Amino acid sequence: MTYADFSTVELENLSSELADIYEGYRAARLNLDLTRGKPAADQLDLSNALDGILNGFYLLQDGTDVRNYGGLLGIPEARQLGAEMLDSTAEHIMVGGNSSLNLMHTYVDFMMQTAWRTETEETGLNIKFICPVPGYDRHFTICEQFGIEMLTVSMSETGPDMDEIERLVTDDAMIKGIWCVPKYSNPSGETYSADTVRRFSKLAHKAGKNFRIMWDNAYTVHHLADQHDELLNLMSEAEQHKTENAVALFGSTSKVTFAGAGISFIGLSKTNLSAFEGYMATSTIGFDKVNQLRHVRFLGDAKGIAAHMEKHRELIEPKFQTVLVALESELGGTGVAEWSKPRGGYFISLNTQPGLALKIVQLAGEIGVKLTPAGATFPLGHDPKDENIRIAPTYPTTSSLKQAVEVLITCIKLASVRQLLGIDNE
Repeated sequence: MTYADFSTVELENLSSELADIYEGYRAARLNLDLTRGKPAADQLDLSNALDGILNGFYLLQDGTDVRNYGGLLGIPEARQLGAEMLDSTAEHIMVGGNSSLNLMHTYVDFMMQTAWRTETEETGLNIKFICPVPGYDRHFTICEQFGIEMLTVSMSETGPDMDEIERLVTDDAMIKGIWCVPKYSNPSGETYSADTVRRFSKLAHKAGKNFRIMWDNAYTVHHLADQHDELLNLMSEAEQHKTENAVALFGSTSKVTFAGAGISFIGLSKTNLSAFEGYMATSTIGFDKVNQLRHVRFLGDAKGIAAHMEKHRELIEPKFQTVLVALESELGGTGVAEWSKPRGGYFISLNTQPGLALKIVQLAGEIGVKLTPAGATFPLGHDPKDENIRIAPTYPTTSSLKQAVEVLITCIKLASVRQLLGIDNE
C-alpha cells in the first residue's frame, strides 16, 4: 500500500510514531553533512604519490623545463592526457589550473567580451542560456553573475528534451548557449543517448550565430558499475556537420586526483582555441606546468586513469549502495518519493512529493543533518515543483552516511504523512 491508500487513523498513528523518532534524533544532537560532492580522505589518499613523483626531473621529452615561463596551452603530454579524458585530440586542448569551473567562467567571460557583446550592442537584447534541470548549481551562478537569462528544459533518460531545445533556439537568436553534463549528469545520473548527441551536433544550424554548447564532461571516468555508459563523441560528430565551432568541452582531474590541486581541460575547435589563447594571454603567461607534469607521470594515459578510477569505485560504490538500499527498504512502494539509481557520477537525485523538498531539508537541518539546499539544482535556486533534493554520498564515513540517510528518510515520511493529513507543513 502507498501512503495515499492509508486510512486517516493509520496516517495519524504513523505521524505520531514518526514524530517520536524525529524527536529522538533531535535529542542525539547530530552533526552530519551531505551537502556537496567531495571526495573523502581515503579517495584523496589514492593520489598521495603525486608528491615527489618528479624526483627532481622537470624536463619534458623535448627538453622543455616545466619550472619556467611559457606554454599557455599546456605541456604536450598533458594536452594528450586531456584529449584522452575528453575523447578529443591534443590539438583541440588547453590545460588549465585546478578547476574546470574556472575555465567555464573564463570562456563565458571571453564570449561576453567579444562576439556576444557585439550582438547585445547591436540588438539591445540580453544573452540567454538553456539550462537542463535538474542541473549543476554552479553553471547557473555563472549565468547569474553575467546577467544571462536562463531558460529551463526537462531531463529524461536519454538527456534533455531535444524537441524543446530545437524549438527554443530556432525561435530566439539571443539564446547563445546551453549547459550540459552529458555523462552521468549532475545530479540525476543520465548519459545522453547517441541520438541526443547527434542532434546536439546539428544544433548550431538551427541556432543563431555564435551559439555554444557548454559540454561539461565532469564525470566521464567516474563509473559505479561494471558496465560503463558510452557517450558518443560530440566534437567528432560536429566536425561532420561543420559545427565544431559551437562546441566547448570541459573536464578536470578534480575528483580523480587531488580535488583542490588537479588540472583542468578545455577543448575547442582550432579556430576557437586560437582566439581563446589570445584572450588568455592578457592575464597569464601559463598555468602550473609542474603540476601538469606530475599528473602525466602519475596517471600516464587512459588505461592508467581507468585503473586509478577503479580504486575510487571500490571506495564509493558501497556508499551509494548504502543510500539506495535504505531508500528502497524504507520508501519503496510508499509512493512518497522516487530516486535515481546512477551508474556513475557523484550524486543521487531524489524527488519528493511536490511542495515538500524545502520542508524536508528544513526538518533535517533542525536536527543536525545538512543537505544541499532544496532548489539548488534549478536556476536561481527555485524548483517550481519544490520536489528535488540532491544527495551526495561520497564524503561522509559509511556510518555517518547511514545515519544521515535514516534521518532524511524519517523527514520524508513525516512531511509526506502530514501533507496527506492536511497538516500545515510550513
